[in-house]
Amino acid sequence: MYQLYEWADIIRRFMDAGGDVLWLIAAVTFLMWTLLFERFWYFRFGLKQDVDQVMQVWESRSERKSWNAHAIRELLISQVSIKIRDSLPLIQTLVALCPLLGLLGTVTGMIEVFNIMAVTGGGDAKSMAGGVSKATIPTMAGMVAALSGVFGNTYITRIAERESELLKDHLTTDH
Repeated sequence: MYQLYEWADIIRRFMDAGGDVLWLIAAVTFLMWTLLFERFWYFRFGLKQDVDQVMQVWESRSERKSWNAHAIRELLISQVSIKIRDSLPLIQTLVALCPLLGLLGTVTGMIEVFNIMAVTGGGDAKSMAGGVSKATIPTMAGMVAALSGVFGNTYITRIAERESELLKDHLTTDH
């Protein structure tokens, strides 16, 4: 139990050293990974039901070669593709937002350093070092969050593309 409090204290000190922007980066990263895990969960458990429903509708058709049949096929594929790609644009936006928030932290930290330099004439090294840490920690955190999001988003996007193609392949017009 003691180690849990120790870790909590370390995390709190790290977050305080990075300034308010670091909390925003943490919230954006949490939302991004929540959406990524939701997509993982959907692909693992929910997609099969959606594909089975579409397959059942398609297989129940006796005729599959007419223009109407092709339009219905495209509609079925589009409906499932929308579900497959759900949240992907938002995830991509959050990935792009992370380094920008890190840059915002850099700017606010450097403003603090310049303010200390203006007030003290550069004589308060400890305060300036605190401002520099508030400038560098959010930058690092934003980049780490963005990199992790890029990997997660790339993986999810590949799964989405593969599943969309597989659905198209399963809805045959052979009879």
